[in-house]
Amino acid sequence: MKKIGSSEIICVGTEILLGDIINTNASFMAQRLAELGIPVYRQHVVGDNPLRIKDALADAFSRCDAVFLSGGLGPTCDDLTKETVAEFFSLPLYEDKNTLSRIERYFADVGRPMPENNRKQALVPAGAVIFDNDNGTAPGLAVEKDGKTAVLLPGPPVEIEPLWYEKVEDYLRPRTDGIIVSHNVHVINLGESAAEEILRDLMTSGTNPTLAPYAKDGEVRLRVSARAANRAEADALCLGMIEKVKATEVGKYIYGIDAGSTENALVGLLRERGMTLAAAESCTGGMLAERVTALPGCSDVFLGCCVTYANSAKIGLVGVSPETLAAHGAVSAETAAEMARGARLALGASMGLATTGIAGPGGGTPEKPVGTVFVAVSTEKGETVKKLSMSPLRSRAYIRYSSCTQAFGLGIAALKNK
Repeated sequence: MKKIGSSEIICVGTEILLGDIINTNASFMAQRLAELGIPVYRQHVVGDNPLRIKDALADAFSRCDAVFLSGGLGPTCDDLTKETVAEFFSLPLYEDKNTLSRIERYFADVGRPMPENNRKQALVPAGAVIFDNDNGTAPGLAVEKDGKTAVLLPGPPVEIEPLWYEKVEDYLRPRTDGIIVSHNVHVINLGESAAEEILRDLMTSGTNPTLAPYAKDGEVRLRVSARAANRAEADALCLGMIEKVKATEVGKYIYGIDAGSTENALVGLLRERGMTLAAAESCTGGMLAERVTALPGCSDVFLGCCVTYANSAKIGLVGVSPETLAAHGAVSAETAAEMARGARLALGASMGLATTGIAGPGGGTPEKPVGTVFVAVSTEKGETVKKLSMSPLRSRAYIRYSSCTQAFGLGIAALKNK
């Protein structure tokens, strides 16, 4: 059995090219292939056009052993992936009786007559491996010829994902030599270019494992990837690289390994310590709370949030002093500190976070331009405030999201420095 040493992904659908739907299938397949140790060299999107699909296949197979396609397996006249692959490999199509029976049973189960054009979905290339689809009418297929493999999968995520886990992985596993495992090192308060400069020798060593940086709003993620025969060996290789990263200047900016996000890391640390969290938000308008409450099970840590957009709300809900507002303004270190302390005390939490600033696009002044934000954390030991000076060219969404990320980071730092 020939091993698959390289692959490419082709997602078929004019609706993807037009932006009508988001192409989640490419991300899903790439992640699953990496777990199986099958490198992905390129990803393509082509419309429902047989000539372009065939060109994409020829181009991909000029470089790799296997091509994974999603979409274009439906019953309508514009669903042509299967027919095009069969023509590419010069294979005839035949009507598979088991597949036809499954399609007929599907329509019987939902109480509808089967349209005649659904018979088209029972046509398969000669010699193909058929992956029965328990969640739709289009089966998955694997076609092998002359050392090349094409894997055809349905487009809807509710079909492709269970089909992959239940059928495709079993087909692929004997055709791989190992797995690729990745771990993420989460860094805050250090830019991507600065991190790259410090870690350049590790990033350019060309060894196994590899190290690469990815910028996110308000933070940097370092991805460590290793290829090995099994997960234990790959994890060990990754751990060695992670320790090397920790030993550099970057180490003091790391807030977690595979933490997922700053909010997830903060909630995890608070949970470990039996502590609780409250927040007061101005410029972020509830985004702190939204990001925390998106985490399942956060209710044992997160008590609540006060969205204090107006000065009257800052005074009435979290006890910001009118004198503080008069002397320093709503966008100030002093106000941020009082908001964080007020939220903590008002809700009886162990920690309070606060954000106040100018997210734009208007509202800035020469003294406090758009992008000026103060984030604060309050614990029983006192308050810490950080001033953020983001570019006024940044979008309102970026400024608000990054402000939340920095607030969570400030909370993480307060706990680690205890």
